[in-house]
Amino acid sequence: MPENQLTRRHFVVGAGAVAASALAVEGAPAAAAATADAPAVVPAAVPRRPALTPVPLAAVRLLDSPFRANMRRTCAYLLAVDPDRLLHTFRANVGLPSTAEPCGGWEAPDVLLRGHTTGHLLSGLAFAHAGTGDEAYAAKARGIVAALAECQAASPAAGFAPGYLSAFPEQVFDDLEAGGNPWAPYYTIHKIMAGLLDQYELGGDDRALEVVRAMAAWVEARTARLSYEAMQSALRIEFGGMNDVLARLHLATGDPEPLRTARRFDHEVLYGPLAEGRDELAGRHANTEIAKIVGTIHQYEATGEERYRRIAASFWDTVVHHHSYVIGGNSNLEFFGPPGEIVSRLSEDTCENCNSYNMLKLGRQLFLHDPDSAGYLDHYEWTLLNQMLAEQDPDSAHGYVTYYTGLWAGSQRQPKGGLGSAPGSYSGDYDNFSCDHGTALETQTKFADTVYAHDGSGALYVNLFIPSEVTWKQGGVKLRQETAWPESGRVRITVTEGAGRFALKVRMPGWISGKAAVRVGGRAVAADTRPGRRVTLERHWRTGDTVEITLPMELTRRPAPDNPQVQALTYGPMVLASVHGETESPTIPALDPDSVRQVPGKQLEFTATAEGERVPVLPFHRVHHQRYNVYFAVEPRPRPARELARFALDEGSGTTAADTTRTFPDATLAGGARWGAGRAAGQSAVELDGVNGHVALPPQLITGLAELTVSAWVRVDTLANSARVFDLGFHKSTYVFLTARTGSGKARAALKIAGMAGEDVIDAAGPLPEGRWAHVALTLAGGGDGRTGGGKGVLYVDGAEVGRNDALVASPLLLGATSRNYLGRSQNSSHPYLHGAVEDFRLHNRALSRDEVAALARA
Repeated sequence: MPENQLTRRHFVVGAGAVAASALAVEGAPAAAAATADAPAVVPAAVPRRPALTPVPLAAVRLLDSPFRANMRRTCAYLLAVDPDRLLHTFRANVGLPSTAEPCGGWEAPDVLLRGHTTGHLLSGLAFAHAGTGDEAYAAKARGIVAALAECQAASPAAGFAPGYLSAFPEQVFDDLEAGGNPWAPYYTIHKIMAGLLDQYELGGDDRALEVVRAMAAWVEARTARLSYEAMQSALRIEFGGMNDVLARLHLATGDPEPLRTARRFDHEVLYGPLAEGRDELAGRHANTEIAKIVGTIHQYEATGEERYRRIAASFWDTVVHHHSYVIGGNSNLEFFGPPGEIVSRLSEDTCENCNSYNMLKLGRQLFLHDPDSAGYLDHYEWTLLNQMLAEQDPDSAHGYVTYYTGLWAGSQRQPKGGLGSAPGSYSGDYDNFSCDHGTALETQTKFADTVYAHDGSGALYVNLFIPSEVTWKQGGVKLRQETAWPESGRVRITVTEGAGRFALKVRMPGWISGKAAVRVGGRAVAADTRPGRRVTLERHWRTGDTVEITLPMELTRRPAPDNPQVQALTYGPMVLASVHGETESPTIPALDPDSVRQVPGKQLEFTATAEGERVPVLPFHRVHHQRYNVYFAVEPRPRPARELARFALDEGSGTTAADTTRTFPDATLAGGARWGAGRAAGQSAVELDGVNGHVALPPQLITGLAELTVSAWVRVDTLANSARVFDLGFHKSTYVFLTARTGSGKARAALKIAGMAGEDVIDAAGPLPEGRWAHVALTLAGGGDGRTGGGKGVLYVDGAEVGRNDALVASPLLLGATSRNYLGRSQNSSHPYLHGAVEDFRLHNRALSRDEVAALARA
């Protein structure tokens, strides 16, 4: 989620405030430094219990709401799916007979991740049984556990080690340990173990505990023989939450062995920087890393080592504040980018839903240990509503879900497809089984697990506003929460059974605007209702007592961190989206924020003017089966025309060059760049060697500009395809550049924003002149109307127009606060550097006229 009022005020976590603590564990860095005479000592575990305990799922029943509707659809699938089809590859792996039809997608017999969905299915059945009390879920799960136990017992006869349980051969782990690159074998083992452990903890299935303990013993035997270095090497392959399930198994049984094994899965390449508060996530596969962190909280609970909690808090803070989109999810194409790059990394493949599934698990555990940090639940609620509730197709009887939640303009969630289908397509019964298909079996069946919690002093916490009934055993009461949230900010809590003295603590979320109203028994009461606080109501409660709370909402604009002129709209906790049916949006549309109007009589329906047309604007979680936009371009306030920056590049010595307007920091001569002769006698310029020499301009050169002129003097000594005169942007998908020659033999200027299907181009008839100084200028004015183009771009050489495009789709306004700005170098590392020289680089905040450009060329 981008920086905004809500995140600044309520999502801040003081990760650096926790004191450092050494980690000594068998094979870890501290132990590696020990000598034979003085071996490392593993400190005695001092468990750290959470400050709050969630009210068990079995004590909470959802009432009618979008959450209950989603749960019912997923529960229907849990009962309908044929377990024998999922068990087919398990049985075949150990030579047991199976006549079931194999599954497709990620569970196909030739896909290495096969077996993971069975683990998710066991977890989903456990949550469904606990959340409904329906014995059908427990009975189905017991049958699956019995079948898995049979497969595990047959493993030795199939040539596998005792305790091994998987749908693929154990030899895959030999390949992993030998340095191979198999597709995440421990990831699948984790899912199976987690499902079995959930069956034991929520369903009381002792056989499930026996099977998971045997699997843990197998993991212990497998990993104990590896050196620390060999184990760390194996951890380069995605391993899910192995540390999480092993630490949970230790906490459930008291057996020290699973904890020892769990610590072998501490991946120091990730943990080390986080423990020191450093953000080194760029380029990392997001869900691989998130899953590793989830287990650190249970390891903290098992050991009391503050380092584990510090790692978890640092990671959560980093991802939520610096790597998350407005709906609360993170990642583009499944990978983290540099911090703060949001609009510059939009696509139909943003926000993999598995990521948020794991981030919510992490945030929930952090909240239970630190309930006074309001940001944990603010993010939890925000993401649950705007991403996870919305991942499911409300028209599917079996709760089909998407893999990603796309946020590029014109993305959509559409009818199901199989493995490798279009982004945004929903899953199916037997032809998908992606990781998001699996995690949804859990997410959509455990909405109730965080609604209520209690502490050791007789207080019941109301954390989320989801219609439900809770039986609080410790307080001796039953309460009913009735609300149309998020459709309405009114919440009513009634004591329906029992009596007793206790404190009811109701969360005041970060999104409320103004003062919330609180009434007890129909009478207004004074209470601290500031965002991020809790209303504490302590009294002797009796059957029939009521609490009524009204949480005010307002329309809010939320600028993106990398481009303040691109904004999202929210109303209370809901992200809003413009709805466009089947009309595509080739670029981020312009929206007039002052045009947003509420539809009369409809609290959560709006209209707005986008690209000159009135369009519906609805809560994002309600938008399905049609194209939508979540981010909008907002025109900046008019500013006086001026030269924004001028780097004359005539210093003649040193390694920096100043902006003579004194607006920006110095540019830097980098690589093989050096000072040389300029256009005129006694004048200097920057010589570029064509190898790695370039000029690194300061960041944020282009911010909030609906018009732009970029100009410079350049001498091209060697024409090389794709060598850049200038390239201003974020990466190879978001930029504005000028290249001396393309493969078609023409000089080209181009503008592109990540997510666009193509780039806006302005081509000259031929390449830039070779072997002499030439003045180049590019003017950009406005952008398209989101459908047919209409922005204007003109390329000049020596003051004369050489290329024009009067149908630009994108606008320079969408470029934002560019972070990587170069002369002589491309954003794309595969492109050559420019061989030649540059001087007098200038930026203007408007599109100069032909005469003005000609005057620059004569200067």
